[in-house]
Amino acid sequence: MPHAPQRKIPATYMRGGTSKGVFFTLSDLPEAAQRPGEARDKLLLRVIGSPDPYEKQIDGMGGATSSTSKAVILSKSESPAHDVDYLFGQVSIDKPFVDWSGNCGNLSAAVGPYAIANGLVDASRVPDNGMAEVRIWQVNIGKTIVAQVPMTHGQVQETGDFELDGVTFPAAEIPVAFMDPADGEGAIFPTGNLVDDLEVPGVGVLKATLINAGIPTVFINAQAVGYTGTELQDAINGDAKALAMFETIRAHGGVRMGLIEHVDEAANRQHTPKVAFVAPPASYTASSGKAVDAESVDLLVRAMSMGKMHHAMMGTAAVAIAAAASIKGTLVNEAAGGGDRAAVTFGHPSGSLRVGAQASLVDGIWQIDKALMSRSARVLMEGNVRVPVESH
Repeated sequence: MPHAPQRKIPATYMRGGTSKGVFFTLSDLPEAAQRPGEARDKLLLRVIGSPDPYEKQIDGMGGATSSTSKAVILSKSESPAHDVDYLFGQVSIDKPFVDWSGNCGNLSAAVGPYAIANGLVDASRVPDNGMAEVRIWQVNIGKTIVAQVPMTHGQVQETGDFELDGVTFPAAEIPVAFMDPADGEGAIFPTGNLVDDLEVPGVGVLKATLINAGIPTVFINAQAVGYTGTELQDAINGDAKALAMFETIRAHGGVRMGLIEHVDEAANRQHTPKVAFVAPPASYTASSGKAVDAESVDLLVRAMSMGKMHHAMMGTAAVAIAAAASIKGTLVNEAAGGGDRAAVTFGHPSGSLRVGAQASLVDGIWQIDKALMSRSARVLMEGNVRVPVESH
């Protein structure tokens, strides 16, 4: 019997920070997928190559890791205070769902370049040379991101000498500011505490900092779960017992933070919260073979994303690290030595990263005015993705 041909959809494959994903302009999507719902989710799942029981995403654009199983939908913003609306979807690798519950901080760095190149930013706001300020409305969490995009002769400058651990080649630096980065209207500390006692079956009672900045994150001490903070991916991702433990911690942290009502709901909310463990500085060899000296970092952080240890650090989790480090008494601040800190350099599996945050105490409640970091981004491929007609 005859089969319908594939449909072509304009798309751009981009790296942003230590992630990469498929970028779309909203108006280029099939009409049914221009609205939230099943049609949109089915389309993105098919584009990325999910659900894949082999967990390889061979038949799609995904790269079989949380860092490479992502989709972005952009549109010109109707708000005069913003240039572009940015919607992020974390596509599950082996399950049939797209998680819309949070942002991707790494891909945030690619939003500005894409928006400029695709006419989503008013030309009057884009200089021929210098820095173009792109005001981004992050739809998932309802927050503003401001990216500084370098321009040369009227084109986005992608090449440069900025090096980012976790990315092989240098590129142009893109400073990104996450304004008031608490997720939605929630408090920075959902429980009202800088440190909570989190009871986790099979693990015990863990000290935890539950913070909602950049992305909801559960921070625990590495030593409390038998680690040093110098671990690389293989030490965790090849250990089924460890992965199950971290997922249990994540589920119970999600309940305590009010993100879910019961631990069973965590399975369908893989993107948030994140779990990360922290430790004081120590020397180790990064996954690239680069030596990270204890003297070069303020603390060590390892983070879990979509059930596995991340190869570097999620951008939104870096925002959470910056925010927690800036507030005395959190586990992150204590791992960094305590005291007042406007910025920290933390060690991760691929190397290190410097992040900063401005925190203030207003009427006894902590708030983060903004978090800052530098990333890079570039177009990897542009044109069309093809999907079978039945997938949209």
